[in-house]
Amino acid sequence: MNAVIPHADARPSSPAGALPAAGPWHVRAADPALAEVAETVRALLAPHLPEAPGGSPLELVLALDESASAPPLGVSPDGAAQPVDEGYRLRVDADGITCHGRTPAGVFRGATTALQLIATGQLPYQELTDAPRYAWRGLMVDPARSFLTPDEVRRIIDLAALYKLNVLHLHLTDNEGWRIELPGTPALTAPGTDFYTAAEYQALQEYAARRFVTVVPEVDLPGHCATLRAAVPGLPPAPAPAGLADRFPFVPPLDLTDGATRAAVARVLTEVCASTTGPYVHIGADEAFGATPESFDASVRELRALVRESGKRPVAWQESSRAGIGPEDIAQYWVDVEMMDLPDTAEGLAARPELVAAGRSVELIAALKTFFAPTDDDLRRTVEGGGRVLLSPQSHLYLDRPYAAECAPPEQAAEAARLGFDGYRPLGVRHTAAWDPGAYAIPDANIAGVEATVFAEKFKGFEDVSVLLLPRLASVAEAAWCGRAPEWAEYRERLAHHGRVWADRGLPYLASTEVDWR
Repeated sequence: MNAVIPHADARPSSPAGALPAAGPWHVRAADPALAEVAETVRALLAPHLPEAPGGSPLELVLALDESASAPPLGVSPDGAAQPVDEGYRLRVDADGITCHGRTPAGVFRGATTALQLIATGQLPYQELTDAPRYAWRGLMVDPARSFLTPDEVRRIIDLAALYKLNVLHLHLTDNEGWRIELPGTPALTAPGTDFYTAAEYQALQEYAARRFVTVVPEVDLPGHCATLRAAVPGLPPAPAPAGLADRFPFVPPLDLTDGATRAAVARVLTEVCASTTGPYVHIGADEAFGATPESFDASVRELRALVRESGKRPVAWQESSRAGIGPEDIAQYWVDVEMMDLPDTAEGLAARPELVAAGRSVELIAALKTFFAPTDDDLRRTVEGGGRVLLSPQSHLYLDRPYAAECAPPEQAAEAARLGFDGYRPLGVRHTAAWDPGAYAIPDANIAGVEATVFAEKFKGFEDVSVLLLPRLASVAEAAWCGRAPEWAEYRERLAHHGRVWADRGLPYLASTEVDWR
């Protein structure tokens, strides 16, 4: 038995035995092309080893070979026509651990398995063979609403890499903040505000790349635009549906058919694209509350065109499918009305104390359901148009969902009650682990991949992000890598060993009572 997450196929070696996890360990690249990989692996391994171990070191050897794995489904985060081979083979024997792969990325994925074996203390002699089901395996974090320092982002990149995720989606702009420096529009990042300088953004991308993680920046438009409106005063509102004015508070979306608005947005997107080393830029396109369908469609088409003119491939939330969609478009599927799990009656609302406490009313819920009604067709529209679906369903992969009170140990009860978005029903770790990426009947040719999100409307700071991510992120990573939900009883046994991994790395987590932590 081993405690690896995501699950890897393993068979015992002969003779039987086990290695001492404490080492000491020496990481060696058997090929000069893996020298940088070995350096990165050493850095990732360091938190899990004693400061001054004694004795003869065991070796963690990294090696290239010609063995090929079956290609994964979906879109390659590095923009290649065919996703990179991330398959690996790993052997644990009396001499140590050897990781083989056809590519440096595959060797690195094998090395993260080795790191988990060492960190969890589960090192029986064995052989593992593994490769991913989905090419795009992502995590979105939200520094726009709750800023994360560059060092904190690096810790999240390390966590993502440790669980074989390969995309970090940065939600960099929203009504609450603009977090990337753009010299062409300096008012977006005024003195005294938190943001990533151009040099910091470049350094984060380089750090991620060494861990085979692609950074995808998001500039969320035409809605969610309060910071851009403040920095560029006078931009007209998008045409609004009849009867909406003064009924509900919202920031008017942008109208990209307006010349001044288009010029301002073009300046912004040109700079973001130029500063981004990866092939993708996310344009948002969600929740444009207060824009007519015609205005929204025109703005989405313009946003896509501006990104493509700058040499990048646009990604957008699922609502973008309404502006037309084709094989080059990626729509991030996150919601439909049923998934919102909202009551229709006063009696139903009274039974949901979290919604009552958040100030939801029957009228507001009805308005939300009306506004989100078109989401019921977005998935079908995307598939029929030949677009690619990036799976991020709110029902399971929005990790800002509150934890159910019965899952929180007494010492974390107050923390669990405080965290999470108050519009979601609180649920447990097992709920997230039950998610099956194959449940949507999406043809293989229309899959882009899988991505978890953790939006920050209702919490602040890195520790809150960490507790919301852990332990739930581990099961999302497993579903993305393996292509299926784990069997709960077996999975919780493996998960039980990972509290020590997170503790070694100084990552707070919810010690859910659903798991017997080791």
